[in-house]
Amino acid sequence: RMEGYGSYTLPTGAEYRGSLWDGMFHGKGEMQLSRGGGYRALWDRGVPTQGKYTFADGLEFDEEKWPYCDGYDRRFYTEICLGFKPPGIPQLTNLDPPKIIPEGCYDCGDGFYNPETRVVVDYKHKFLRNADNDEHEWILRTCRRAWDITTEPKPK
Repeated sequence: RMEGYGSYTLPTGAEYRGSLWDGMFHGKGEMQLSRGGGYRALWDRGVPTQGKYTFADGLEFDEEKWPYCDGYDRRFYTEICLGFKPPGIPQLTNLDPPKIIPEGCYDCGDGFYNPETRVVVDYKHKFLRNADNDEHEWILRTCRRAWDITTEPKPK
């Protein structure tokens, strides 16, 4: 079994770097997620005892003092760091400019969702997963959709 300091890549593409003991994460280590972000923690026999999650954009999660998107302050993290855009220029996602959503699809946070095929692909159009009924309904209800109509003037 693995022991000492090392790295381990999971089938999902996430990678653990840190101390190992008897084949388990044990001691200081960090789990880097394939989509960005990571979890730095103190592990005890494979279970994190204390740690901090950092999102891909650098925002650190803090359960005690979570100021982000709390119901009173609805700004994106990039708006907190960089300020607001001038009036009339909307910021629709934390990523600015936002990804262009393929026709008929939804942006579900980690990629695009096609409701006809019920497939989620990443932003490079690589397969991620098939959506179950609960995820399908949640995406249709809450996620940003590609434009259904053009915004350019039509010729007469």
